Amino acid sequence: MMPFSVQGALFLVIPGRVTDFPLREHREKNRGSRTGSHEARRVRMFQGVDYYGIEDDLGSEARMIRDAVRQFVDREFLPVVRDHYRAGTFPLAIVPKLGEMGLLGSNLKGYGLPGIDNVSYGLVMQELERGDSGLRSTASVQGALVMYPIFTFGSPEQKERWLPLLGAGKAIGCFGLTEPDHGSDPAGMRTRAVRDGKDYILNGTKMWITNGTVADVAVVWAKLDGVVRGFLVEKGTPGFSAPEIHSKLSLRASITSELVLEDVRVPAESLLPGAEGLKGPLKCLTQARYGIAWGAVGSAMACFDEALSYTQERKMFGRPVASFQLTQAKLADMVTQITMGQLLALQLGRLKDAGRMRPQQVSLAKRNNVRMALEIARTARGMLGANGISDEYQVMRHMCNLESVDTYEGTYEIHTLVLGKDVTGIDAVS
Repeated sequence: MMPFSVQGALFLVIPGRVTDFPLREHREKNRGSRTGSHEARRVRMFQGVDYYGIEDDLGSEARMIRDAVRQFVDREFLPVVRDHYRAGTFPLAIVPKLGEMGLLGSNLKGYGLPGIDNVSYGLVMQELERGDSGLRSTASVQGALVMYPIFTFGSPEQKERWLPLLGAGKAIGCFGLTEPDHGSDPAGMRTRAVRDGKDYILNGTKMWITNGTVADVAVVWAKLDGVVRGFLVEKGTPGFSAPEIHSKLSLRASITSELVLEDVRVPAESLLPGAEGLKGPLKCLTQARYGIAWGAVGSAMACFDEALSYTQERKMFGRPVASFQLTQAKLADMVTQITMGQLLALQLGRLKDAGRMRPQQVSLAKRNNVRMALEIARTARGMLGANGISDEYQVMRHMCNLESVDTYEGTYEIHTLVLGKDVTGIDAVS
């Protein structure tokens, strides 16, 4: 059992899992603190939203994991995210810390990975996105879209080489599926691979790739003889470049890139042997969408918490804004929607742990929870009035981020069609 300290919070890293031992004095000092200053708001320990007593149904390990990540986000990330959001940068130094805590690929087993249950993993995603969608995206891409395909489809040599490095945060990965003209229709991808002796030569372009510019390895999907296959392309390979996209008004505290492959020669050993056909990348997306369903709840809770605190402190016509009927109606709607999203995510996690989760159920949760969080962020922004557009508060940052989350990993409309086909048996696309 190895302890380490993060700005005054003591965590215990246990081989194979992560837990925390919070300082009781710090919690007592911060519990219930409501103050209007920005600095005080940033250090006030987040207490969560639990209107239906879900806390009581979580195991002790799940709660400890969640609390460890919650404190980490409060202490390590929230004090710096505003400056990074302004600058359009991501705090890369946090990646090894995520690795130290076992938060990268944490629901995978073996190769030094924790192998926590999927409900606990969902709570990790919830707390990371409570900090910022960019933080959750970094961990989600690393675990669900890079480590998962290597773990599931990779060769023993690929697993031995990459999973320990990626899990420790000593290497960063990215996932190259989306193309400039093929987002919701990945089957139309134009990236091609051709066999040339013992090697493969890749040509194509990928777009909107999280972590692409800083990635040590990219999981690139290309058509080989008309069949979608996955390849591991390492940073520095001749012909491979990953220019960063800077024109974003959303997910600014995140690295988003283009991947360009111009006659990129990779050895035969770079092919993921277990992935053949579009089902390979779609299985990866199912894993990522599962995490998003939980993460969106975290964003919603952050916005609700800030709106509640603000309206309790802010006075208008001699009364707290929270005392007005319209304000209370908004807060009631918000806590109702968050509770519904929590229950959806929790049951989805239980289905996943039981091996009974279907991709269509993930579509339902992703579709519902992200749109729910976006509506709550928009409502909270309005409740803060003019202050809602200031980055002294977090609601506008979450609102802008969620516009992207509502689009990526399958748009709201695409998941609507997935559900429509599932309940009717009729494909509205073909």
